[in-house]
Amino acid sequence: MTFRDVSAGAPGAGDSAPTDAELIRAHVDGDPEAFAELVRRHRDRLWAVALRTVGDREEAADAVQDALLNAHRNAARFRGDSAVTTWLHRIVVNACLDRIRRRQAHPTVPLPDGSHPDDRPTGPEPAAPAPDQDTVLVVRDALAALPVEQRAAIVLVDVQGYPVAEAAEMLGVAEGTVKSRCARGRARMATTLGFLRGRDGNHTGRGNVPSGSAAVAPLPNGHDRRDQR
Repeated sequence: MTFRDVSAGAPGAGDSAPTDAELIRAHVDGDPEAFAELVRRHRDRLWAVALRTVGDREEAADAVQDALLNAHRNAARFRGDSAVTTWLHRIVVNACLDRIRRRQAHPTVPLPDGSHPDDRPTGPEPAAPAPDQDTVLVVRDALAALPVEQRAAIVLVDVQGYPVAEAAEMLGVAEGTVKSRCARGRARMATTLGFLRGRDGNHTGRGNVPSGSAAVAPLPNGHDRRDQR
């Protein structure tokens, strides 16, 4: 079975799109379009997770690229024990964590996102409503300051909204571990961001990440991703 068979085969087959699992099987069977369709479906969320986990646009884009190349090459190993999107997220998160650990092992002089002195985006970004950009930057810095395991858990559960059980599958740990990492991370962020409480109605509540911090730009395409900083 191929992507073409599912989408344009028997009468009425084109009325429903192929599932992610069908696309994986079609890709393994040699269909050149199936994996591209899978990436199109999930690219934005994979990019959002990578950007929030790594905290740097170029590194996040490289992590997603590496992860998708890994998934493309190793699709035949997917056994269907979890959802395809869970499998993809696990590969992306692992690629991000590998980059963070390498960066920590070989630290360099830190540069702001996009190498701009004021660490502010130079082009328009889609963003959730936020009362001021400084608050978003402070929240982002607080998230980036968390230990990497806590940051990854909070990105998946609090920022991206995945259920704890699904986040646990993505991270390859027990549900209790995810809950514990989220709780510790929220407590750290609540301490760091305590001064925001009550300010213009924008507060951290019980330590959750404010919605304004979840704004991300879409994943740049091809070589353009290095120009969008």
